[in-house]
Amino acid sequence: MEHTAGGGPPEYPDCMQKLKRIGILTGGGDAPGLNAVIRAVVKAGVNDGIEVVGLEDSFDGLIEPNRSRVLSAKDVTGILRRGGTILGTVNRGDPFAHQVETSEGKQDYSTRVVEMFHRMGLDALVVLGGDGTLAIAHKFSRMGIPLVGVPKTIDNDIVGTTNTFGFDTAVAFATDAIDRLHTTAEAHRRIMVVEVMGRYTGWIALYAGLGGGADAILIPEIPCDLTKVAQSIQERDAWGAHFSIVVVAEGAKEMGGSASLVKQASIGRAERLGGMGHRVAAELEEMTGKETRVVVLGHLQRGGSPTAFDRVLATRFGGKAVEMLKAGETDRMVAFKPPSIGSVPLEEVVGKTRTVPLDFDVVRTARAIGVSFGD
Repeated sequence: MEHTAGGGPPEYPDCMQKLKRIGILTGGGDAPGLNAVIRAVVKAGVNDGIEVVGLEDSFDGLIEPNRSRVLSAKDVTGILRRGGTILGTVNRGDPFAHQVETSEGKQDYSTRVVEMFHRMGLDALVVLGGDGTLAIAHKFSRMGIPLVGVPKTIDNDIVGTTNTFGFDTAVAFATDAIDRLHTTAEAHRRIMVVEVMGRYTGWIALYAGLGGGADAILIPEIPCDLTKVAQSIQERDAWGAHFSIVVVAEGAKEMGGSASLVKQASIGRAERLGGMGHRVAAELEEMTGKETRVVVLGHLQRGGSPTAFDRVLATRFGGKAVEMLKAGETDRMVAFKPPSIGSVPLEEVVGKTRTVPLDFDVVRTARAIGVSFGD
């Protein structure tokens, strides 16, 4: 994109000069920072003469015209620091897999979404979501809806971006929880097992464990042998540290074993993991003879106000999304590529998971200071 010779504003393609009305939606699990993105998109759009329509409950907001509303700058005032999403979200199902009841009868969900997109006079969409939502967005893009994706997940497992907003907030909360558990663990000479989110990746466990001074960190990428974790705890006892903190990602698994399932996957719903913290605690207590307690942080990691880092990152993402739409850069995802905000094609993102590399410097550092991964 080139600037005019006189140093004026950039010239956009003629087709993008018609960008007057865009929609924004939030899909998947909630994460701190969603409202910050919404605020940035609305303010950047309104300041450039673009009307922004908030679509409620993810793509469901395109099923009926009364499930959306125009957002003004006043509507987003004060939401920067709020967790959750003012638009609501859902993380169930694939709109390409079923029909839906509408005020005009039963219809194919995806066809209805495309039809309502045009009927509502929208020129483009900004889609905030994780891997599932972005995969759906990519399909809609191929059906002719111009859109930009914004990566959101506390798990930090989306490829193409160094950070997703929500991750820093989740890590900060988990680290604070671990800090608090140190005092009670030391007072009672116990093992404290802290289960954090992370179904398929261990980013939260790794960063919160290292930041909180954990003695063992168990993540999905490194299957563990709990006898080795027990041995490291007993070695700590031998030199006078009579308590230990073990951080466990919910998707962690033992060597030759599988993740701990709460509920099997079903049509339209991903499997639910949980219980690994209790399994680890029971086995470590039996192996070491030390009293062991479990704390499952669960959805507390999703709630609350976003950290300053996540607020800034989310705001940068929102501003970049509007900039990309104005420039005609669609079917792409906004991405953090330190120190800048860039973008990547959605086709390079969907269907992939950004896991913790086994040779990652944070893993090597943790090992160097004596943290056990149980391998």
